Amino acid sequence: MNLLPVIMSGGSGSRLWPQSRSLYPKQFLPLVNERSMLQNTIARLDGLADIGKPLLIANEDHRFLVAEQLRQMGREAEAIILEPVGRNTAPAVALAALKALNHKEPVNVPDNTGTSAIPGGRIKAQGDALLLVLAADHVIQDEAAFHRAIEAAMPAARDGKLVTFGIVPTHPETGYGYIKSCKTPEGALTPLPVEQFVEKPDRATAEQYLASGNYFWNSGMFMFNASRYLEELWQFRPDILTACEQAIAVEHPDMDFVRLNEAAFKACPDDSIDYAVMEKTQDAVVIPLDAGWSDVGSWSSLWDIAEKDAQGNAVQGDAMLHDTRNTYIRSEKKLVATVGVEDLVITESDDAILIASKDRVQDVKKIVERIKAEGRTEAKLHRKVYRPWGSYDSIDAGERYQVKRITVKPGAQLSLQKHYHRAEHWIVVKGTALVTNGDQEILLTENQSTYIPIGVVHRLENPGKFDLELIEVQSGGYLGEDDIVRFEDTYGRA
Repeated sequence: MNLLPVIMSGGSGSRLWPQSRSLYPKQFLPLVNERSMLQNTIARLDGLADIGKPLLIANEDHRFLVAEQLRQMGREAEAIILEPVGRNTAPAVALAALKALNHKEPVNVPDNTGTSAIPGGRIKAQGDALLLVLAADHVIQDEAAFHRAIEAAMPAARDGKLVTFGIVPTHPETGYGYIKSCKTPEGALTPLPVEQFVEKPDRATAEQYLASGNYFWNSGMFMFNASRYLEELWQFRPDILTACEQAIAVEHPDMDFVRLNEAAFKACPDDSIDYAVMEKTQDAVVIPLDAGWSDVGSWSSLWDIAEKDAQGNAVQGDAMLHDTRNTYIRSEKKLVATVGVEDLVITESDDAILIASKDRVQDVKKIVERIKAEGRTEAKLHRKVYRPWGSYDSIDAGERYQVKRITVKPGAQLSLQKHYHRAEHWIVVKGTALVTNGDQEILLTENQSTYIPIGVVHRLENPGKFDLELIEVQSGGYLGEDDIVRFEDTYGRA
């Protein structure tokens, strides 16, 4: 039985604003090295025996980001299941388990004897799969220790246990839930019966947990047979399993993606795997994991794991510090200079700057909520916006005009479209552009340009082997992204 990695990639990461936005959240960002968090999650599985291609669960809005990051790595996915809405981890894992088992038939309602089709063998008869459930946005610094924990978990999981990985705590953390079990010898990788899942504690309680030696941080990582998870889900939350089976009963393949029945999945209850299954099952065990783990849930957690100078400062990008201590600084575009400060987070993106006390970074989400309430775009989009064909960067805007830098990947093309309210002027600065402009087809090279009047059908394509870069100048009475009428689209967008 091969090990099937299931990577959940549906979060929004609002506590890491302004870098993390709802349409480009933290799992797609290179926060700790040159790879994104998702790419690191996939790469750290290399070296495990009998490991299969990853099965990813992603928000529909992120589908092209997932596909592009896999392409950059030269990797293929077992499947990319697209959730039309978020419904938490219990339904996400159910979809993965059903997909892994090629389970198509709808759930049978239990008969009057109290039995059901799920535990009765129908799923097992179709074969089984050993699932390794991971989040896309965690940091694990000791990959060898991570691999040893996975290998230690496999016999118990194959024997029908539902394994969770409990992080050996290093300090009295109040931001994580805990798992209570019996004590284990230091360094041992023994599956321990789970006595209790407990909520995030206050400081005094967390100190007691740390001193006791039999509490672990709840990592949100799991391993179990697909059939065992579905059996337990059927026992404790049949409504979730029923909705998920209906949602995936008729798949709608779309390029590399698996689309669900939207109405059925929207009707699915929202619940976590902890609440739905792990806190109720009698077969939960925990494997202690001491591997330099972090869920990177805030800017202060990035400071915790980052390399620091002699004054305790962690710096990424262009920064100049004077009399500065214990501060996290991240610069993407501009020089950041600090004088006489300490215990701060300072992070600069293309259109926003955050300055926060390191002990208040959990409240960043309150700023994000205000941005959303005021109808601003900074919670949703960066200035640079990624599309399946490439990206555009809005570099200037004013009354009745907007200027964008557009990059089109080799072989990619924008949709065949027109606009009712704006004209466009394209100037090629790098590469070759194949342009449909009304009834003409034009090949443009560097320093050449074309003008597209309002209402004219047009398309931009990169026929070359290198990125196409151009400057687009829009002019008109309305310049919103919703002024697009598509006639043809390679990527299936409406």
